Amino acid sequence: MSKLEGKVAIVTGASKGIGAAIAKALAKDGAAVVVNYVSSREGAEAVVGAIAAAGGKAVAVQGDVSRTEQAEALIEAAVKQFGRLDVLVNNSGVYEFAPVEAITEEHYRRQFDVNVLGLLFATKAASKHLGEGGSIVNVSSMAVGVYPAASAVYTGTKGAVNAISSVLANELAPRKIRVNVVSPGYVVTEGTRTAGITGSEMEAGMVAQTPLGRAGQPEDIGGVVAFLASDDARWVTGDVISASGGIH
Repeated sequence: MSKLEGKVAIVTGASKGIGAAIAKALAKDGAAVVVNYVSSREGAEAVVGAIAAAGGKAVAVQGDVSRTEQAEALIEAAVKQFGRLDVLVNNSGVYEFAPVEAITEEHYRRQFDVNVLGLLFATKAASKHLGEGGSIVNVSSMAVGVYPAASAVYTGTKGAVNAISSVLANELAPRKIRVNVVSPGYVVTEGTRTAGITGSEMEAGMVAQTPLGRAGQPEDIGGVVAFLASDDARWVTGDVISASGGIH
């Protein structure tokens, strides 16, 4: 039996990149997966199609988790579709680097609303349905610890993710719900290609600093999340797991 057989998982922001890889990894291990998206229905349906083609179960559900009513609707849709909820992966996130003199209210609020408030709203809604053995996995970043220049707001959001996850791990432990964090290093995604990072000198520098000597791929993160979602990680909560190729 696959280690997530009979489980139901939601992955926020799963229409592409790391989120898509996480959804596929959970489905590969037997979970029925709700592939959440905000605007890219085509991308989310492609992820669902890939999961179905591999013999898995998945549905795409639209919803902006930074809006409390949409976060609640997403969770309710998952429970209505599959009858239960066992795993929540808070992956939705945005990033935009800017030096301190260029920070604006919009720059700040967009990143904190999605990266932090979205996590809180989704967790609030999901916690009503997660039972004993439930797992929440929050996606952070190795920017916390590396602290790259011009990332004050983004790195601040991910520092908040780490701190909030520690609080939630303690808060939900009496209900036997585990909360952990996966902290990726540099990963090649659609976003890094659009931003011009892929193939750049910046990428070469990051790879040079990575002990394992290559850029990360979304699939490298998916497997770590699948482990934390499973009973194999039943004694793991409140931890930050680096998935960075060795960067610390």
